[in-house]
Amino acid sequence: MKRLILGLFLAWAALSARAGNLPALWAERVKSVVAVDYFTETEAERHLSTAYGVAIDDKGTIILPAAAVDARTSPNQLKDFHVYLPGDPAGRPCNYLGQDAVTGWHFVRTDAATASLIVPITKWAAPGGNPVPALAERVWGIGLRNKDEDFTPYFLTSQLALIQALPQQTGIAQQEVAGPGLPVFNEDGVFVGLAASSFGQTFLQLTRTDRDGTPIMLIDLEESSAFVLADEVLPNLGRVPANVFGRPLAWLGAYGLEAMDRDVANFLKLSNQSGAVISEVLEDSPAEQAGMKSHDIILALDGKTLPRFRPDGVVTDYVEREIERHRPGDVMTFTVLRGQDRIDLKARLGDEPKLAREAASKYFEHLGLTIREFVYADAIARRVKTSEGTGVVVSYVRANNPAATSGLEADDWIKEIDGTAIRSFADAAVKLAAIAADPTRTEFVLLVSRGADTTVLRVKLR
Repeated sequence: MKRLILGLFLAWAALSARAGNLPALWAERVKSVVAVDYFTETEAERHLSTAYGVAIDDKGTIILPAAAVDARTSPNQLKDFHVYLPGDPAGRPCNYLGQDAVTGWHFVRTDAATASLIVPITKWAAPGGNPVPALAERVWGIGLRNKDEDFTPYFLTSQLALIQALPQQTGIAQQEVAGPGLPVFNEDGVFVGLAASSFGQTFLQLTRTDRDGTPIMLIDLEESSAFVLADEVLPNLGRVPANVFGRPLAWLGAYGLEAMDRDVANFLKLSNQSGAVISEVLEDSPAEQAGMKSHDIILALDGKTLPRFRPDGVVTDYVEREIERHRPGDVMTFTVLRGQDRIDLKARLGDEPKLAREAASKYFEHLGLTIREFVYADAIARRVKTSEGTGVVVSYVRANNPAATSGLEADDWIKEIDGTAIRSFADAAVKLAAIAADPTRTEFVLLVSRGADTTVLRVKLR
């Protein structure tokens, strides 16, 4: 009995000591977090966005979560980045460096004066290896209030409920433990993870008239119960993009990966691993050159069997991330199941074709439209050969303007202007600029492809 009482007393004393240290730990670790805001400039508006992040080095480099920037937004539209220290209303300029394809993080960098005021998150890492929290272990993190509250920091705490591969090793707490993109610590103040985007939770909404209830999903945008473990974070902090587009980007060209159906896996006696089914092999891609075919099932990468994931769909993210870890020119071996045969295929990864957010674009205010160059992904979406990828794509149509009145819509594919075939973005830009500059012009004609239909649109300028 005396031993039991002594043990309980020592445990209580240890917990009390840890709790007593928390204010001091908090005061130090909050210096690693910041808020960042920026403007997205479009033809229609200038929109302010805010995200939270952590410092990763002495140069003032900061990582923001993938959701901090809309994936459809071109880096050229991102303007006026400012970083804010917790509780300080003064914004300090910083520069956008780009997004890393593997982690999804966006990187920004402050000036030297601001860098001296923030502490890299690496200072709070365990020197002998990163501890993995145990189930039911208490962890804590930092949240930040909104800009109109000077990004005041606040304390969050919870207990670990589950660790799951999604495909990164992710801790899931019983309740929200940090703001998305902000750090999570154990009770000793050691960095154990970085909060991910919050999971949605499904609730049942009942009314007096609807007694069966309507399922609704609620997502907390300001706090998260999920955090990527430190072992997944710290090794990737050096992945600072070389340019705002995150290039070079490794590319395979196996399109529309899907998780292997569980019943199919059981039939093939593959129930102890995951597989990724190739829906389509893209034209002139490394996958095509390696001999991959539609319906091949990827079972292993470079001789390493794909782990078993739950939910099954996580495997596609895993395969894509492993490809993105490489550089163009690297050779990867893909073990695929084709019928009853296992085949090893060697693919030399290529450079990702130009993305829509990298495409050249131009806004014609008088005409009320923006065009951008036709890229590889447009050919895939429209089921045409890349050699047929001429013309331009409409990326924006302003309401109540000549283009909109004619019936033109965003994502329309312009093939001809005034009966002249458009071979390139430059052709279209010159043609539309001449039309916009001609004060005597009353209309012009577009040949437009939309889905499976081709339409002639008459744009009246007066």
